[in-house]
Amino acid sequence: MPRLFTALEIPRNAAMSLSLLRGGLPGARWIDVENYHITLRFIGDVDNRTADEIVHRLDRIERPEFQLQLTGTGAFGSKKPHSVWAGVSNPPELYALQAEIERICQRLGLPADPRKFTPHVTLGRLRSSRVEDVVGYLSGRGGFFTSPFTVSRFVLLSSRDSIGGGPYITEEVFPLYEPASSSLPMSDKHPSESML
Repeated sequence: MPRLFTALEIPRNAAMSLSLLRGGLPGARWIDVENYHITLRFIGDVDNRTADEIVHRLDRIERPEFQLQLTGTGAFGSKKPHSVWAGVSNPPELYALQAEIERICQRLGLPADPRKFTPHVTLGRLRSSRVEDVVGYLSGRGGFFTSPFTVSRFVLLSSRDSIGGGPYITEEVFPLYEPASSSLPMSDKHPSESML
């Protein structure tokens, strides 16, 4: 069974901006542009029945679309850096969606994710990169940001690669709903029926 995880996709224009951050760091294995994503919840290897139940429950999530922006860069592993990433603005809708997915997974018997949710896009995985090289890389790219974009869905991805980084396969797509706009012209609103 492939490893499963839920994620947000990165639109092409934002992915192209991220691709400009590649290079200039010895020991980095850069993630391919088409594999950029924001992991919401790592699920792991589950049997087909559990996978079907996860899909069934995720399909019931009803949350509105929201705006997101990629901003800043950082690294995981302070003494021995193992990856570099681009940061994500922190809208409350993102955390609410992630928390709902986490609750669903726990209700289905999956262990709680031990790591605190830190939304990010992994840019590269590091092998034997020196701390000072990572610091230099990050200091030259700290002002990174993209234009805001609308998150209109989340996906269930799978990977058969044991070291991460793709290729990822989209197994299921879960749309978010468009929030109702209160800025409709008066002629488009339905007048309430008056009692005569």
